[in-house]
Amino acid sequence: MWLRGWKLGEAKAKFSRVVRLAASGQPQRVTVRGKDAVVVVAADEFERLRARAASGSLHELLCQSPLNRLDFDEEGVQSPVREVEL
Repeated sequence: MWLRGWKLGEAKAKFSRVVRLAASGQPQRVTVRGKDAVVVVAADEFERLRARAASGSLHELLCQSPLNRLDFDEEGVQSPVREVEL
């Protein structure tokens, strides 16, 4: 997704436009001294992203499992492989 870039001074001067564009589903990037500083996004998009981040990672989910203390052999199981003609 391409984001419109604004220098900080320009974003301050045209803040209403920055907000209007972001609210319409077009995130707006603001730079300070040529480096990305912030991205202005619509409130509903922010909440969606925040909820997604709060859901946690697969690692966190597995660590919370009642089976997280099981000790597995590191070698695993070697299954036979069948020949397949291509």
